[in-house]
Amino acid sequence: MGSSIQLVFGAVPCHYTTAKSYFTRSSSYFSVKNYVKGKWDKDILCEQLKGPVDFQGCLRVQGRGAISRLYSVGKPNRRLETLSCKCQRTESVSQAIVEVGSGKSVNGMSEPSSLQSLEGPKLLNNEKTVISSDDEIAAASEMSDTLQGFGINSIEDEAWNLLRASIVYYCGNPIGTIAANDPSAANILNYDQIFIRDFIPSGMAFLLKGEYDIVRNFILHTLQLQSWEKTMDCHSPGQGLMPASFKVRTVPLDGDDSATEDVLDPDFGEAAIGRVAPVDSGLWWIILLRAYGKFSGDLSVQERVDVQTGIKMILKLCLADGFDMFPTLLVTDGSCMIDRRMGIHGHPLEIQALFYSALLCAREMLVPEEASADLIRALNNRLVALSFHIREYYWIDMRKLNEIYRYTTEEYSYDAVNKFNIYPDQIPPWLVEWMPTTGGYFIGNLQPAHMDFRFFSLGNLWSIISSLATTDQSHAILDLIEAKWEDIVANMPLKICYPALEGEEWQIITGYDPKNTPWSYHNAGAWPTLLWQLTVACIKMNRPEIAENAIKVAERRIARDKWPEYYDTKGARFIGKQARLFQTWSIAGYLVAKLLISNPKAAKKLINVEDSELVNALSYALSANPKKRPRRKLKQSYII
Repeated sequence: MGSSIQLVFGAVPCHYTTAKSYFTRSSSYFSVKNYVKGKWDKDILCEQLKGPVDFQGCLRVQGRGAISRLYSVGKPNRRLETLSCKCQRTESVSQAIVEVGSGKSVNGMSEPSSLQSLEGPKLLNNEKTVISSDDEIAAASEMSDTLQGFGINSIEDEAWNLLRASIVYYCGNPIGTIAANDPSAANILNYDQIFIRDFIPSGMAFLLKGEYDIVRNFILHTLQLQSWEKTMDCHSPGQGLMPASFKVRTVPLDGDDSATEDVLDPDFGEAAIGRVAPVDSGLWWIILLRAYGKFSGDLSVQERVDVQTGIKMILKLCLADGFDMFPTLLVTDGSCMIDRRMGIHGHPLEIQALFYSALLCAREMLVPEEASADLIRALNNRLVALSFHIREYYWIDMRKLNEIYRYTTEEYSYDAVNKFNIYPDQIPPWLVEWMPTTGGYFIGNLQPAHMDFRFFSLGNLWSIISSLATTDQSHAILDLIEAKWEDIVANMPLKICYPALEGEEWQIITGYDPKNTPWSYHNAGAWPTLLWQLTVACIKMNRPEIAENAIKVAERRIARDKWPEYYDTKGARFIGKQARLFQTWSIAGYLVAKLLISNPKAAKKLINVEDSELVNALSYALSANPKKRPRRKLKQSYII
């Protein structure tokens, strides 16, 4: 290997290899353009290194052939005050030039070997991707061949390099991964941001690999974002709401246009398409926090006062009293992974499964104290009620389907069988033929006079992982997946839901959404990221062969297809018509699945196990036969 020059852009190292070796994508505009047929444009490189040798602060590429200083002094901008970058000083440019594999550090960061990873892009504030030219797109298309030329022959090796290429740095430290690193995308929208839900599989992959710092940084920085003031059209949501995503931006310092600083800019839904509320963000954050403690053994993070406060704020927001009579969370459409109009408003299963899991995780992590007694009591009561409600009313199999088929409607009594006044004619014709004789699942949604009979993969899988489903129900869900393999897995795991909304139903429910056409995107598209949830669920139920078969299906084409976001058509034969390539959570989902299959014991750190008190409470509730509830003793009212 030849020598390498490493420059520090905002405390993030970018590597330039002078010999004929594989380049790494960096945050600069010239990282790929200057590498043509194995040679660097020496004139440009020398031009970029011109200037005095006593640069101080963090060097940042402002444009082609220009390096400016980045100071971390002065007053930060507006609301970005508490999260501005406080980078360390580099005394001279010679400190930023090191040899590959020397192990020297720049600003406290060890310089990795040239093939250890692809350094993540430092995303700048010009709202453009750092990869845009035709040469760069062609280079990305040849990535697989290049990796194989350096002995990186397995899909897993390629995935790890791509995952590390997606890392975003803040103040010199890894803070998360961008949603997608697609060089062919003409419009990046918000795919260059760090999404909380999208980072979960990335975080799990790093935890399984023993790389804990990035997860710790992500947890603590997103916690700081939680307390920010959030306003849309003069309205502020409740405290405790976590952002859907955030971005590392470079902004000029107040009073000094020649210097810049890094800040975190969150989106709580006020800039999102459709202005959807990120209900699931706080739930995923609690789940990841518990996983970090389980894998790293570092319980000091969850015991911090600010972290304990953050957990309580999320719980208070979720457990707040409202008009609803049900223990399930009432949310708007598009409030979870399905973040567009798809008819899931109300009490979608995915939110309920994550809610239940987050409650269990929070109860495990909360420090016992007198001030939290009421909160913990409300949490325990909600766990029992939520578990009973989902198991009793969301579950459907052939027996339950036949029971609904024979329902009597318009029952007014405390002991009604058809509590939600479901009309038998709601049973869709496809379900009568599709339901296997063995197996079952939780329906997608339940409201008065409405049952959404679609099968939603994430909600059902997380019901297994969180023990929201009983042991028998968990096995039945996996039985259904096996029985309906061609519908749910087909040519690429895993359908986000089944079946698709079509015809007039699609027109009415989605509002003619051109992205959610039948068998595409959220409308029954296939999402490779769901592979890791399937693997955890299968390992928990001691049926890993189901996940192994799904992984084999994915490996046939996912790397060749450049790691798409999702797949289209009923059999998942086409790459999604608007799918981003090099989608980070597709990459991370595959890696987590592979790591868990090779080390099944690690899955125990991701699952929730019911404790004896909850089991006893549920047993009592079931034995009380809620279908025949005694009349309440009426109280006499008084006028004062």
